[in-house]
Amino acid sequence: MDTTAMLIDVAILTPIIAVVGILAFSKKPNLREAISLIAGVTLLAINLKLYSSFNHGEVLSRQWLEILPGLNLSFRVDALGLLFGLVASLLWPITTLYAIGYMRGHNEDHQTRFYACFAIAIAAVMAIAYAENLFTLFIFYEVLSLCTYPLVTHAGTEKAKKGGRVYLGILMGTSIAFFLPAIIITWLVAGTLDFQQGGIFPEQTPIALLSLLLVLFVFGVAKAAVMPFHRWLPAAMVAPTPVSALLHAVAVVKAGVFSLIKILVFIFGLDTLQQIPVSDYLLYLAGAGVVLASLIAMRQDNLKARLAYSTISQLGYITVGVLLAVESGVMGSAMHIATHALGKITLFFCAGAILVASHKSEISSMVGLGRSMPITMTAFFIASLSIIGLPPTAGTWSKWWLLTATLETDHLILMGVLILSSLLNIAYLLPIPLRAFFPGKQAVSGPVAIHEAPPAALIALCSTALACVLLFFFPNPLFELVSQIFSEGTP
Repeated sequence: MDTTAMLIDVAILTPIIAVVGILAFSKKPNLREAISLIAGVTLLAINLKLYSSFNHGEVLSRQWLEILPGLNLSFRVDALGLLFGLVASLLWPITTLYAIGYMRGHNEDHQTRFYACFAIAIAAVMAIAYAENLFTLFIFYEVLSLCTYPLVTHAGTEKAKKGGRVYLGILMGTSIAFFLPAIIITWLVAGTLDFQQGGIFPEQTPIALLSLLLVLFVFGVAKAAVMPFHRWLPAAMVAPTPVSALLHAVAVVKAGVFSLIKILVFIFGLDTLQQIPVSDYLLYLAGAGVVLASLIAMRQDNLKARLAYSTISQLGYITVGVLLAVESGVMGSAMHIATHALGKITLFFCAGAILVASHKSEISSMVGLGRSMPITMTAFFIASLSIIGLPPTAGTWSKWWLLTATLETDHLILMGVLILSSLLNIAYLLPIPLRAFFPGKQAVSGPVAIHEAPPAALIALCSTALACVLLFFFPNPLFELVSQIFSEGTP
């Protein structure tokens, strides 16, 4: 038995083992949170070992259960899965550190349930990342929806419950109505659900059927928040900020766009995708979503609501990139999973820090806040640059590749859409830190005391902001990993 391949099992089970410890020490917060941190660091080390083995050419796969002949619950390490696994395992301990400062500083109830559900969500993410086939991916995609529901409704208020109903209703509804039927039809047509280079559909598959399946998959994977199935995302903003960070950067939306990339690249294949007429309509629908979500974001005064619509727009970039059906577009989309994760999690960390330290959630009330929270607002500024795609931050590289793909495919309108969206990003993100540091006539006279968020939260948001800058100067590991998506031996 390959002991290195067994690390796939360990990666999925480590968060589950952490759940046992979290529940066992529910009355001892320090031990409970230490278990979460240790599990997070351990998981990151496991994923780094898998990354090293993969780079050395090892084929790493595990089969858990044979459901039907040719239909297995099985896992395999590939470049795209490693990217997702590394991003999630890096951000889990950082988010846990942030949550310690936020949950205690905000005196949140049910913290044990929060940490336990968070760990289960990370286990589901690991299983999604390394799923060898569409069946395995679907099972854990649904587990992720279910285990994050208690996190969305964490507050227990009527508003939280309503948000949770919208969240679960849309995600489960689209899965049952679109995603599951698409998987069944794919199984009947192709005879397999295994992810394969070049796709799995026979050459004689009717274009009309492929068009139907493409529409079902794109709308069925609602975690990618393609309009009009995006409302669950702003509805979920009733959750505590660490949950929002989980939804937007670590797990849920990234599971959505990751699944979409896996399906379009390894179930359809780029050559097949180029031949499907409906892909152009979906491409421009995603492009319209990029701009519309940005325009809606500009109208939001609540900071978390603005960031939620910003996420919908940024997910559209990833969808556009993969629907362009060229390698540069897929590489840009894959890179954007990582760069957007770092930028957006920093922004949500900052939003939560502002709420804990100054009890402000409306952007209009944050004028001059830079004097009392200079570290938080500096981190917000850096993360904003990354989301916009400006040097010296990580978002520059993913947007570079996405724009390259639009040029390569002669989609100049979509190139204009991405540029327009970046300008809108400037309009709805940069004024927040700029007005915080340069309030003008609204400045408060006299000295202002520094009052930042708790140290744990501050360390977390500084770490992710620093990562945004470091990934700009050292992008090679990320670039080399996404370059292997199309290499031989990658499923």
